Amino acid sequence: MKNLKKEKLLRLINTSGVAMRKPEDEVDSNSLTAEGEYYQQVEQFAQRIRKTSDVDEMIKILETLLNETKGLHSNNEIQNTHELRRAETKIESLKYELEELRELVHTDQMTGTYNRRGLDNIFTREAARADRYENALCVVLIDLDDFKFINDTYGHLLGDSALIHFATIAKKTIRPSDVIARYGGEEFLIILPDTRPEEAVWVMQRLQKNLSKNLLLDSENIPIKITFSGGITLRKFQETQNTVIKRADKALYRAKQYGKNRIEITA
Repeated sequence: MKNLKKEKLLRLINTSGVAMRKPEDEVDSNSLTAEGEYYQQVEQFAQRIRKTSDVDEMIKILETLLNETKGLHSNNEIQNTHELRRAETKIESLKYELEELRELVHTDQMTGTYNRRGLDNIFTREAARADRYENALCVVLIDLDDFKFINDTYGHLLGDSALIHFATIAKKTIRPSDVIARYGGEEFLIILPDTRPEEAVWVMQRLQKNLSKNLLLDSENIPIKITFSGGITLRKFQETQNTVIKRADKALYRAKQYGKNRIEITA
C-alpha cells in the first residue's frame, strides 16, 4: 500500500509541473524565471521522496511543497494560476491520503488504539515536550485481570470483545491530550502529559469505576466484569522509553501480586 501511494505521489509531482507550463511567447521573463525555479524545486522534492519510505517524511515534504505552491499563487509569480490551483488541490489530496495511511500504520486495527509503532512516535514527541517545558509526564502500564480465564471460558471472540470494550471505555475516560496504545496481548499503555503520579491514580480509579458501570455482555446478554491492574511511574528528565516502561512494569507486577484490580506507583 505504501509503495502504491509513493508511486502515485511521484507521478503527481513529475507531471504537475509540465501541466503548468505555457508557451514561452505567452509568459513574461519574470514569470518564466519563477516557473523554472519552481519546477527545479519540484524535482528536488521528487528526489527526496524517492529516497525515503517513511510516510511522515513524505508528508513533511508535501507540506513544504504546498507552502511553496501557495506562496507563488498568492504572489502571482506564475501566470497560469488555474493549473497552479489544480496542482495545489492534487497535492493536498495526496497529503490527506498519506495521513490516512499513517493512521493505519500506527493504529491497532482491533481496538482502534495506537500500536507499538504509534506509541514510539507519541512517546518521543511527548518526552521532548516534557523536557523542553519541564512538565510532568506519567506512564501507566495496564494488564487486564484474568484475561486467560475469559478466553478459556467464553472463547477468543469474547476475549477480543473484552479488549475492544476496555479500549472504548478508556478512550472515553482519559483526556484528548492523553494517549492509549495496545502494548501487546491484553496489555495497554497510557501516556498522561502534564500529570503527576497522584493525579494519574485518580484517572485510573475513574477508569475502574467506569468499567464497573459499563459491563461487557456475552452472547446471552450475561454481564461480564472486566478489571485491570496498573503500574504508574513518573518519567525522569531525559529518561528513555524503555527504562520508563520497565519501572512501570515493576509497579504493575506488584499490583498483580497484591490481589489485582489495583494500582501501584513506582519511583
